[in-house]
Amino acid sequence: MPSKNVVKEYEAGGYYHIYNRGVEKRQIFMDEMDYSVYISYLATYLSPEDLQGPSLQEKVSPSKVSKNYFGEIKLLAYCLMPNHFHLMLTQETEHGIDHFMRSMSTKYVRYFNTKYKRVGPLFQGIYKAVRIQDEYQFVYLSKYIHRNPIDLFACKDGPCRLVDYKYSSYGNYLHLFSQGWLDTEEISGLFGNVNKQISYRNYREFVEGTSDEDITMIKDVVLDIDV
Repeated sequence: MPSKNVVKEYEAGGYYHIYNRGVEKRQIFMDEMDYSVYISYLATYLSPEDLQGPSLQEKVSPSKVSKNYFGEIKLLAYCLMPNHFHLMLTQETEHGIDHFMRSMSTKYVRYFNTKYKRVGPLFQGIYKAVRIQDEYQFVYLSKYIHRNPIDLFACKDGPCRLVDYKYSSYGNYLHLFSQGWLDTEEISGLFGNVNKQISYRNYREFVEGTSDEDITMIKDVVLDIDV
């Protein structure tokens, strides 16, 4: 019997939650450079080729990325955790996600195995995918993704804030930084189309104002995930 959410039937224009974790739950990001490299691959694959510039191409060396998915894949949210990752995206073509994720996996595993002098698979099988069916699931998925780092924080000496986590797209939504290859308009538009200041304040309250029961419901019922 296939593993949960492994069998995927994609549709052009569909929205999906893509996730995976390390084989045997091992870490897939060991240091800051690993996170940075994975994010640089996202940027390279999703940015217009004429806007990448030499610095971005240098960051993904030594081998050049030959495929570009700008206009084919749109990334709405992401979060990289020590032993797993979450992506929220949509595709314009039927096979865009599959090709994009295979490119990302191949590129990152090659980098990781070379750096740490290892061989074999890094991820726990093929990535998992959940089709987003309605607006409720759509908006709560972004909340779940952006709240993922909460369990990493050890708040002994002061308050811990989600905005301090560097390896997610949350800062884009709060206008702390801008990654041009990430689309925030569809989600932000649900929290105030006219005034962007109100929009990001409303979104922050939505993401950070919640209970453990709420997150459990989102994970187990709304999103149907098992990481």
